[in-house]
Amino acid sequence: MNVFVQSVNFNADKKLVDFVEKKVMGLEKFHDKIIDIEVFLKVQKTSEKENKITEIKINIPGSELIVKKETKTFEEGASAATDSMKRQLKKSKEKERELQH
Repeated sequence: MNVFVQSVNFNADKKLVDFVEKKVMGLEKFHDKIIDIEVFLKVQKTSEKENKITEIKINIPGSELIVKKETKTFEEGASAATDSMKRQLKKSKEKERELQH
């Protein structure tokens, strides 16, 4: 499974990229057919404190799951987005099972 982390409008340091990769790699437990995961880290030019956008896109056969979170830090965003994605992956897996029966 490939994980791509892209930072937009800033350069993410290795520590942040490693943190995000580790978080999303854990999603593999919830769906065994993940093709790849793309993570986009963006900084919005705004006066708001919650200007960090973390977007996770997961490609699975026949579908694409996307979660987007706006938070104060990318770590917080990665955690929140990963939690949301876990729920989506579980739902997707359940639908798959229902279709097979």
